[in-house]
Amino acid sequence: MIQNNITGVTTAPSLINEELLRRFDVSGPRYTSYPTADRFVDAFTAEDYEQALAARASGTLIGGGQPLSVYVHVPFCESVCYYCACNKVITKHHERAAEYLQALITEMDLTLAHLGRMTAVSQLHLGGGSPTFLSDAELTQLMDALRARFRLSAGAEISIEVDPRTVSTLRLQHLRSLGFNRLSFGVQDFDSAVQKAVHRQQSFESVAALMQASKELGFESTNVDLIYGLPLQTPESFARTIAQVAALKPDRIALYGYAHLPQRFKPQRRIEESQLPQAADKLAMLSDAIAGFLSHGYSYIGMDHFALATDSLAVAKRQGRLHRNFQGYSTQADCDLVALGVSAIGRVGACYSQNAKTLDEYYDALRHGQLPINRGLALTRDDIVRRTVIMALMCQGRIEFETISHTHLIDMQTYFKPELARLAELQTQGLVTLEPDAIQVTPIGWYFVRAVAMVFDRYLQADRNRARFSKII
Repeated sequence: MIQNNITGVTTAPSLINEELLRRFDVSGPRYTSYPTADRFVDAFTAEDYEQALAARASGTLIGGGQPLSVYVHVPFCESVCYYCACNKVITKHHERAAEYLQALITEMDLTLAHLGRMTAVSQLHLGGGSPTFLSDAELTQLMDALRARFRLSAGAEISIEVDPRTVSTLRLQHLRSLGFNRLSFGVQDFDSAVQKAVHRQQSFESVAALMQASKELGFESTNVDLIYGLPLQTPESFARTIAQVAALKPDRIALYGYAHLPQRFKPQRRIEESQLPQAADKLAMLSDAIAGFLSHGYSYIGMDHFALATDSLAVAKRQGRLHRNFQGYSTQADCDLVALGVSAIGRVGACYSQNAKTLDEYYDALRHGQLPINRGLALTRDDIVRRTVIMALMCQGRIEFETISHTHLIDMQTYFKPELARLAELQTQGLVTLEPDAIQVTPIGWYFVRAVAMVFDRYLQADRNRARFSKII
C-alpha cells in the first residue's frame, strides 16, 4: 500500500492494473532539477558561473538570498559496482587522492575569489564515488580546508556517503570528531546472490555493527541507500532486505529504482538483462517497501525517501518545506549549491553548472587558473515557472493555481492550458484529481508521480526521445 503525503490515505497495489503498468513502463527524469542535466549546454562557460557567484556575493542575484549548500565530489572507488551510474574512478592506488585534494583546494580558492571567503554554509555533503576512499588524514585535510574558507553555520548539516566495506568503528569515530553529524550507508540489498550479481558484497552483520556504532557516537541522522530492480531480485528476496533494514532503524531510507542504461554506463554491461525483474515485480517491490517501512514507523517523504517522524526531513515535509536537489529530497526549501570536484553539479540563482567530467580536463583547467566548468544552463523565465510546478508535484503532490499565478505573475490556467488538458487523461486513469483551483496527485498517482511531472516538462514534450532516462517504474 502507499500513503498519500497529505493525509494517511492508503491504496492497495491491486488497484493498479496491467493497463496502467504497460502505459507507464516508460523512461523519464527523476527531477532532481528542472531543466534536467541532459539539457545543459556547452555555451554556458566559467565566466557565466563567475558572474552568478559575483552577483550572489554582491546581493544582486536574481532570486538570491537563499542559504548556501556545498557539495564535494570524491570520485575514487576501490572496486566497481555494476549498477553504478555515478562519475567514478576505479583504482586501488590511494596515492592518487593527494593530487585530487590539492585540486579541490585550488577550486575552492578560485570559487571564493568571486563568492567571497567565509560565506555561511548550512549544508555540507561529501559524495562520490566513495568519500571514505580518503584516509583519515586526508579527510582531516579536506575538512580543515573547507573550514578555512567557508563558515559552517551552527547546526549545519554535515554529511558523508559511506561505503560500509571501507570503514570501521574507529573510522566512524574519526568522522564524528571532524564534525560530521550525518551518515549515508550504501547498502542496496542484503541478499547474497544479488550482491554477487552486482559485485558489491557486504554482510548484514557488518552494517548492523556500524549502525549501532553511529548511534553510540551521537550522529544525528543515519541514512541507508537501497535499490530495487537489481538482477536476481524478487519481491520475496527484497522483502527480507526491507525487514532487515527496518530492524536497523536508520533515521532515513533512500529507495531508488535501478536505471539500466548500459549504452551510457559501461559497468552496467556486465549485468545480465535476463536477470532483471519485470515492471510488475518492480512495482511489487516498491509497494511492499512502502508498506513495510510505514508499518515500522517511517513517513513516506516522496518518490524515493522515507524518514522517521522525528527526522528533520519528515519535519520539513509536514511543514511544506520539502525540496529536491541534485542529492534528492532536502530539508531546505530553496538553496544555492556550490559544487566542487570532477563532474560536480551546482546551482547559483537561476544558473546550473557542471564541472569537467574527467580528471584530466578538471586538472587542466585548474592548472590554468580557470574554474573547471564544462557546461551549464541559464534558466529562462519559463524554466523557472515550470521548475516551481514540477518541484511542487514531486515534493507536496499538490499545485495551488493561485500560488503559482501570484508568484510568477501569470494566469496558471491560461499559461498551462495544454498541460492541464493532458492531465485530464491522467485524471481518468486515477493518477491526479483536477480541482477548480488546484491539482492533487492521488494515492495511486504517487507510484507514477514522475509521469505527472513530465506533463509540465517543455523539453520532453518537444523531444520524445527518452532513452537517456530510467524507467519511471
